[in-house]
Amino acid sequence: MADRFRLTLAQLNATVGDLAGNAAKALAAWEEGRAAGADMVALPEMFLTGYQTQDLVLKPAFVADAMAAMEDLATKITDGPALGIGGPYWDESGHYNAWWVLENGRVAARILKHHLPHVDLFDELRVFDSGPISGPYRVGPLVIGSPICEDSWHADVAETLAETGAEILLVPNGSPYYRNKLELRMNLMVSRVVETGLPLVYLNMVGGQDDQLFDGASFVLNPHGALAAQLPVFEEAVAHIDFERGTDGWQALPGPVTEAPSDWEQDYAAMVTGLRDYLRKSGFSKVVLGLSGGIDSALVATIAADAIGAENVHCVMLPSRFTSQGSLDDAADLARRLGTRLDAVQIEGPRDAVAGALAHLMEGTKPDITEENIQSRLRGVMLMAISNKFGGMLLTTGNKSEVAVGYCTIYGDMAGGYNPIKDLYKTRVFETCRWRNANHRPWMQGPAGQVIPPAIIDKPPSAELRDNQKDEDSLPPYEVLDAILDRLVERDQSVAEIVAAGFERATVKRVEHLLYISEWKRFQSAPGPRLTTRAFWLDRRYPMVNRWRDTR
Repeated sequence: MADRFRLTLAQLNATVGDLAGNAAKALAAWEEGRAAGADMVALPEMFLTGYQTQDLVLKPAFVADAMAAMEDLATKITDGPALGIGGPYWDESGHYNAWWVLENGRVAARILKHHLPHVDLFDELRVFDSGPISGPYRVGPLVIGSPICEDSWHADVAETLAETGAEILLVPNGSPYYRNKLELRMNLMVSRVVETGLPLVYLNMVGGQDDQLFDGASFVLNPHGALAAQLPVFEEAVAHIDFERGTDGWQALPGPVTEAPSDWEQDYAAMVTGLRDYLRKSGFSKVVLGLSGGIDSALVATIAADAIGAENVHCVMLPSRFTSQGSLDDAADLARRLGTRLDAVQIEGPRDAVAGALAHLMEGTKPDITEENIQSRLRGVMLMAISNKFGGMLLTTGNKSEVAVGYCTIYGDMAGGYNPIKDLYKTRVFETCRWRNANHRPWMQGPAGQVIPPAIIDKPPSAELRDNQKDEDSLPPYEVLDAILDRLVERDQSVAEIVAAGFERATVKRVEHLLYISEWKRFQSAPGPRLTTRAFWLDRRYPMVNRWRDTR
C-alpha cells in the first residue's frame, strides 16, 4: 500500500497579544486534526502572538511570555499529530520569526525566517534578525521543508530545501490582502513548484489586524503547478489534505476547491472583515455614525450592518438649515431598508451659540470655510458624546479621494475610531454601492436586496455646509480627481507624465498641492482597511512639512 500522509490546514484568525486565546484555538484545531486522523496540523506564521506584532515583539517580557506559552502548548501535543505553529524565538544568536514544530510533548524543530520583508507595510528588519536557511524536518513518512512567508517569494530557500531532501513544501504565511493579490501569490508559488518539482502548501492567516487584512485563500499545488485544493477567502477554515507517495514522489489528492470571488466582492469582504475584527478585538460590539443622506455614510452604515448586524448600528442625522429635505428623506429610507436605529440631533442651536460666542472676534469678516467647519466640528462633538455615553465606536466616513486632498474637517467629520472606506476612492464607492445592492452573501449580516436607495447613489455629492453646495464647486469631477490621484498616489507618476496622459496641468498641480498639504490631516486620521498597496499609513509615508513640488 502506498504511503499516505494527512495534513490538516487551519486557516484561522489570531488576535495580536492574546497568547492564551490563540493557543486555545491552535489546540482546538489540533484536536480536530487528531479526530480526523491527521499526521500533522499546521497553523500560519506568528499565529501564537498574532501578526503583525510590530514593536510589541521587541519587548523581552512579551517574547518571554510567548515562548513560555509555546513550551506549554508543546506539552499538550501528545498522542496525536504533530503541530506546526508560528511564534517568536529568541536565543543568544538573535531574535527570530520562527515556525515551531511540536510533537510528542516537546519542540521537535524550529524553522527560522531567512528573508525579512521591509517594503510596503512591512519592516521586519526592525524587529527580527535574519535566520539561516533552516533544513527540512521529518514528520512520520514525510520530509517537509517550510519556507516562512517571504522566504517563498525568493527561489533560494525552496531550492536549498529541495536539495537537502524536502519532499513537499509547507509555507506558513501572514500575507496581507490587497486587490489582485491572489493571482500574484499563485504565480509565485507555481514558480517554486516548477523550480523544485515538489508539491507546495500555501497556508495563510485570515482576519483583520488594525489596518491590515489577512484573506486566507490558502491553496495546495501539485508538481507542475496543478491546483489540488483552494480554501475560501476571508473565512476561517479547517481542511484535511491527503498526500500519497507514488513512483514520482508525493502528490496531494484532490481536496476542496473554493472559487475566488470577484475583486469587488473581495474588497467588500475586506471592509466588512476589517471593521468586524477591529471592533471585536478592541472590545466593541456596536457602532455609531453620522448619517448625512449621502453616499459615503450610506455605504459605511451598510458595511457596519453586514459586519455586526443592523441592531448594533446607531445612525444619527445632524441636520442644519443647509440640510435638504431630500437628504433627510434619503437617510430615513436607508435606515429603514437596513433596519438600523436612526435618531436626529439638531445643530442649529449649538451653531448659533458658537457664532454668538465668537461674534466679537469675527466682527467685520465674511462667512467662509470657518463657519462651514464649525458645523462639521459640532457634529463631531455630538457624535463623540453619543459614543461615550452608549459605548458604540464612532465610525468616520471619508473616502480615499476626500482623505487624499483634505476635503474633510479635522476634529469634525474625521472624528472617529475607524473608517471602513478609507482606502476606497469615490468612484469605487459608487460602484461598490451598486455591487452591494445587486449581491448578498451568507457572511453578510445585513438584509439582502437594494439596501442603498438609488436616490443616494444618483444625486450629486454635497457636504451641505452652505446653500446649494456641491463637491464639484471645490474639487474636479470625481472621475477626473480619482484618475489623477491614481497616478499621483498609486503609481507615483510625475506631473509631466500625468499631463502627457491628457490631463490639464493646472488641475494636476492643484490636486498635487492639496495632496501634499493634507498630510498632517492624514497623520491624525482614523485607521481603515487596506485595500491597495498605497493605503494611507504604512504604505505611503510622506513628511507632513514638505516644500517640494514637482515643477517639470
